Amino acid sequence: MKLLIPGPVELTSDVLQSMSRPPMGHRTPDFEEILENCWDNLKNIFQTKNDILIITGSGTSAMDAAISSTMDKGEEIICIGGGKFGERFIEISDAYGLISKEVKVEWGDGVTLEKVEDVIAESNAKAITLTHNETSTGVVHDGRALGKLAKEYGLLYIMDGVTSIGGDEVEVDKWGVDICITGSQKCLAGPPGLAMMSVSNEAWNKIDKKDKTNYYLNLASYKRALIKKTTPYTPSVSLIYGLQASLKNVVKEGLQKRVKRHRTLAKATREACKAMNTQMFSRENVASNTVTAIKIPEGITDDDIRGRMKRDHGILIAGGQAQLKGKIFRIGHMGNVGYSDIKDALTSLESVLIKSGHELERGAGIKVAEDIFK
Repeated sequence: MKLLIPGPVELTSDVLQSMSRPPMGHRTPDFEEILENCWDNLKNIFQTKNDILIITGSGTSAMDAAISSTMDKGEEIICIGGGKFGERFIEISDAYGLISKEVKVEWGDGVTLEKVEDVIAESNAKAITLTHNETSTGVVHDGRALGKLAKEYGLLYIMDGVTSIGGDEVEVDKWGVDICITGSQKCLAGPPGLAMMSVSNEAWNKIDKKDKTNYYLNLASYKRALIKKTTPYTPSVSLIYGLQASLKNVVKEGLQKRVKRHRTLAKATREACKAMNTQMFSRENVASNTVTAIKIPEGITDDDIRGRMKRDHGILIAGGQAQLKGKIFRIGHMGNVGYSDIKDALTSLESVLIKSGHELERGAGIKVAEDIFK
């Protein structure tokens, strides 16, 4: 089954082979060397001089750690919505007794600074959160502009870069991101189960002053371990083997080339789907470069598209989430996805659309994609 979903993604043979190595002691010089190699490569990929942490857990674990380690119960926090993962920050904040102030964003649209400033004006917030690339809607927000705004108002800036780091432009230090989060199984094309985050000095200052209200995900513990060049608790050694291999592949390709590849794949996917007489869900000016969300044509079901793609062509694509379930389908083009993968997906998509009675010009989508890749 070929995975063309917004993670997990297909893994290269060297990443798979690296995870088959026998586990080593996680408090040994040999493993310390692996961690240091991962930290160094992640700093280059995040484009930061800030500390890098590796957590054994999904990207959500790092979102949880960022909120629970910096914010006190009763404090206000501004959370930018507009999708399932942007709203997850609200759910995490509420779970820790914070007062979350949502910047409401229509699903499929990008956030505007005016909306953010309106919420800031009516709050006493100490921090602001953003899901940079919202995979549930296929939208990428302006993380750079929001960082500038956060600094203007003295807000701690927490950004979920889970599906953008390693696949789209993210410059942590230039954007002023205090805590930036990503996951191993997305654009970095590593095995699922690890979360990585960068932490600025401003964030550490807040963390150091905060009373301890969590344990495993308490970032102060990770800071103490980082000084000793280790992790506070037993990490997933085999997954970190895989992460090291995947990061080497990112560095080998080159970050700029990797971002360009993702953007080209996204453009080809969007334009080809338009040529197949389907409509994009996200607005053109905020369309994601790592996943494309497409409206299911009227009279066609989710199973007509995703079910047939899986059963007839061995390709797994994603469906809609929450209120978008049954209304959109999503094609992931992140990680190691190349032109041949997208061409196969588009050819298969044309076939299932025709079988479902959708009117389109045969071959038009593939031709558009081929022209973009020339």
